[in-house]
Amino acid sequence: MLLIPEDIKRLIPPLYTNEDLAPESIKVPLKIFDPGGRGTWYITEFDGEDTLFGFCCSPLGSDCDELGYVSLEELQSVKNRFGIGMERDINWNPGTTLKQVIEGEKR
Repeated sequence: MLLIPEDIKRLIPPLYTNEDLAPESIKVPLKIFDPGGRGTWYITEFDGEDTLFGFCCSPLGSDCDELGYVSLEELQSVKNRFGIGMERDINWNPGTTLKQVIEGEKR
């Protein structure tokens, strides 16, 4: 599965666009997840090549959830314990805010 098709790519703002905005003002246009585990990435920014920024729900548990950077190339290369790659949530609402994600309303 193509994790970031062109129509979704156009929705994701460049890196640092949201750095001065409150979480309720930041849209999350992309959700990438591990279909066999808990790892989930809610993407809010993209450099257009490889670097993504957003909220990561770690497979290690909620104590490890954080905002940070992740490599698109790395996400595309990872396979879970069942040999399945990461997937894009095709039903994700790109109008979801970062506040909703962090508070668990849209997980």
